[in-house]
Amino acid sequence: MAAETVSNVVCPLCGCLCDDIEVIVENGKISNVKKACPLGKNKIMGHDRIKAPMIRENGEFKEVSYDDAIEKSAQILAQAKRPLLYGWASLICEAQRKGVELAEEIGALIDTTASVCHGSTVVGVQGRGAPGCTLGEVKNRADLVIYWGCNPQEAHPRHRARYAHSVKGMYRPNGKKDRKVFVIDVRETKTAKVADEFVKIDPGYDYMAFSALRTILAGHADVVPDTVGGVAKEKLVEMVDAMKSCEFGVIFGGMGLTQTRCRYKNLENVISLVDELNAHTKFTLIPMRGHYNVNGSGHTLAWLTGYPFAIDFSRGYAWYNPGETASNDVLLRREVDAMMAIAGDPGAHFPGESLRHMAKIPLIQIDPYANPTTELADVVIPTAISGVEVDGTAYRMDGVPIRTRKVVETEYLTDEEVLERILTRVRELKGGN
Repeated sequence: MAAETVSNVVCPLCGCLCDDIEVIVENGKISNVKKACPLGKNKIMGHDRIKAPMIRENGEFKEVSYDDAIEKSAQILAQAKRPLLYGWASLICEAQRKGVELAEEIGALIDTTASVCHGSTVVGVQGRGAPGCTLGEVKNRADLVIYWGCNPQEAHPRHRARYAHSVKGMYRPNGKKDRKVFVIDVRETKTAKVADEFVKIDPGYDYMAFSALRTILAGHADVVPDTVGGVAKEKLVEMVDAMKSCEFGVIFGGMGLTQTRCRYKNLENVISLVDELNAHTKFTLIPMRGHYNVNGSGHTLAWLTGYPFAIDFSRGYAWYNPGETASNDVLLRREVDAMMAIAGDPGAHFPGESLRHMAKIPLIQIDPYANPTTELADVVIPTAISGVEVDGTAYRMDGVPIRTRKVVETEYLTDEEVLERILTRVRELKGGN
């Protein structure tokens, strides 16, 4: 059979959701991927796939059928008194919706990877509002781009080229020559090396830097110390001048803001800065979301429950209180007696104390790929790759919903099918319909 090129495929790796990928298919298999970054190509090509469902017996994995793995999972969740359903960042919104249904059925706590990445951004937005625009507006209008606490050159490799730096836009016809790029970070990253200005800041001083910028913007530079967080006052004044004089500015905020000292307060402060800059020019803020549909998980969960992550159904209704109901809160308190990790990898990102508790309780993993969580799991259920073997809806980092495409057929069950079958069996075990 001749090779077929499938055009305009949406990459299911990061929050950029690049929608110009070309995938070469031969004999029903993907043989090559063009235009994607190395990270995206690796995912679309399908590295380290889990070959079959498995159940751990006497410390060793044994391959089983989907029916057996789903039955075991349903029994674990039906018997649990404080189950946790975590992940939901690398699958489509349709499967996330089914996850909320399962969480409500078993009175579980459902949480997303946002609780260890941009959950602080969500809380900051709830407190101060959500400035924002589309990446298309950044491409066409922005002449000042600030990457603060993020390193897209390595985490979102096509971000600069497609949306923010070298790309030519309607009002930026010369691309890179029409823009100025600042990088503010605690170390000189690869992104810093290609920026026009790198401003090194001491770890944990972002809140103070935002406060200093706001003070200078308000005309009170005289009360700002000579240095703030290791940044000279003259540089801060220069930054404010650049912000005020640009035609359209954007700050891309990363986990250097959300997972460091002050967390959501950093976001509240930078949102206030953006708000005050709009008295002088047009300015906005976009979080650099990591997993390709972690933004969609917030939208889906909020639409269905009223809350974006860390949602607890144990009282019979949805409520949330990050700091009390997030995954690591309940794991560190050793409240959880069963856990399902789906489309997320807590084994690679959670603190040691949480992992030690995860190792003591029944753990179900639903994921196309083997990862550190697999080493702790008791039941492993491989699924089709969303955005490659399953179509569906995902939300880009700027909040734009995008329909992902199905490129090839697969024998793997989809996440939605697995969740539906677990839910049906849980209801039977609990004596429902």
